[in-house]
Amino acid sequence: MPKFAANLSMMFNELPFLERFEAAAGAGFKAVEFLFPYEYPAELLAERLRRNDLQQVLFNAPPGNVEAGEWGLAAVPGREQDARADIERALVYAITLNCPCVHVMAGLVPPGAQWQRYRETFIGNIRYAADTFARHGIKVLIEALSPQVKPRYLFSSQHQAAQLVEAIDRPNVFIQFDFFHAQLVDGNIGGLITSLAGRYAHIQIASVPDRHEPDDGELNYPWLFAQLDNIGYQGWIGCEYKPRGETGAGLGWIKPYL
Repeated sequence: MPKFAANLSMMFNELPFLERFEAAAGAGFKAVEFLFPYEYPAELLAERLRRNDLQQVLFNAPPGNVEAGEWGLAAVPGREQDARADIERALVYAITLNCPCVHVMAGLVPPGAQWQRYRETFIGNIRYAADTFARHGIKVLIEALSPQVKPRYLFSSQHQAAQLVEAIDRPNVFIQFDFFHAQLVDGNIGGLITSLAGRYAHIQIASVPDRHEPDDGELNYPWLFAQLDNIGYQGWIGCEYKPRGETGAGLGWIKPYL
């Protein structure tokens, strides 16, 4: 039976962020994820988790200067010191929130830049993150982002992500397998579930192409959930979608699984 985590950055947006923990628990969720925790003290977020009997299962390392167009620094040559400071900052939150997985974002490759140099920088920084997090039993995740959502991101395909995991060569580095991005780039999600089994530690879902509740669009999610059961997937599935309306009104799809 799949285990679902509410993405509090995208769901329950009709409420202030700190009130979304209670809303998620009230809707039947046992776990949450979100993009970034850094606007709030880690101890405050940990208290919200405890109060609502929720588990934090994922968040992202800092993204850099988003207003300046950054979306992660781990692949950016010359920014290694900043990237590693962000990794250390994420670790403090992960320990306080008892979070088993942290996604470290690569960043964007500017036009005319040497892609291979960015790739090598990314591998070095993810090895640093993996070695740093391993001492605390925490997994490092990397995620392929589709060009439709994040143009010029370092990698967009699940196959590229798998090649990077192999090159990084650390036992606690895994793919963050987002079905929405994967369908836009690779397709054949059922095949990827099988061929990449063991190399992804977290899954995210949304309808394709609209990124709403997973009860519409191109993907047959009940069938995909059954495939995950068939291969024995034990990780969480993050609901990283934009509700069509009020979040609770769109949760009919999840009731059989809670």
